[in-house]
Amino acid sequence: MNQTVASADDLHGGSRYERVRARVHAVMSGADLTNPLTRVVGMGLATLIILNVIAAALQTVASLHAVWYREFEIFEWFSVAVFTAEYVLRLWACTADPRFRARVLGRVRCALTPIMLIDFIAFAPSYLVHFITLDLRMLRLIRLVRLLRVLKIARYSESLQLLGRVVRARAGELLVTLIAATVLLVIASTVMYYVENEAQPAQFSSIPAAMWWAVETLTTIGYGDILPVTVPGKIINAFIALLGIGLFALPAGILGSGFVEEIQHKRRAGLRCPHCGRSLDETSSLGTEGGHDDSPGGPRRSG
Repeated sequence: MNQTVASADDLHGGSRYERVRARVHAVMSGADLTNPLTRVVGMGLATLIILNVIAAALQTVASLHAVWYREFEIFEWFSVAVFTAEYVLRLWACTADPRFRARVLGRVRCALTPIMLIDFIAFAPSYLVHFITLDLRMLRLIRLVRLLRVLKIARYSESLQLLGRVVRARAGELLVTLIAATVLLVIASTVMYYVENEAQPAQFSSIPAAMWWAVETLTTIGYGDILPVTVPGKIINAFIALLGIGLFALPAGILGSGFVEEIQHKRRAGLRCPHCGRSLDETSSLGTEGGHDDSPGGPRRSG
């Protein structure tokens, strides 16, 4: 987990209140993997999230909702109670983390982190329904928000956390590909509008209307509801389709290389130098400064 682990002093020193808070933080953050309770809590909450998503989907089936309405409601309120208790415990114990040490401001900063905001959204709309009079459309929207509980699963999945780290590390390159795709979309739509407007004024009535054709072509979906009929339009269509294949291969390559680097870094972090006991990532940086020597002679000092 990417959360700070409570130190030994926090667990064994201080008042009983502080020790309990540190232990709760270690369990809820998943930092103390040696504690069986940590695994039980993580697996239990992950299972409950998956069951909530399944229940939210099944409730949209009219026949099931009519027969199992009461059971769905009981399960919903049980889930809301569990998610509320989880959120309160995390917020109460977060001051054991040095990043959120301050009693009030620390908890405010913790509550505003993305993962805690997701936790809040997971249960807050269910309370809103019972305190505010809402029309049917708003009720349906709030029920749909319950599907966002699936985002909480990222807290308990190492693979999803790995994906998040890769996306953050490669955000710059991914942004460049997004900008390139947007520019290509606008250019292709503009060119096709001027080429096909006279032949098909209904389909290519404007540049925004031509953008639907561009999206279909660049993503290689090709619904076929809008197609060029002129020779220049067909040539441009083929060229844009080929560009689309290459353009959407870029993010896959960027993410693939990011995964490889992240996995290699994780493996290196688990390896230790036989001489100093540091991770290989640390020793590689120290070796360039003359602070470490792998020879049998032991450490070497510069100067």
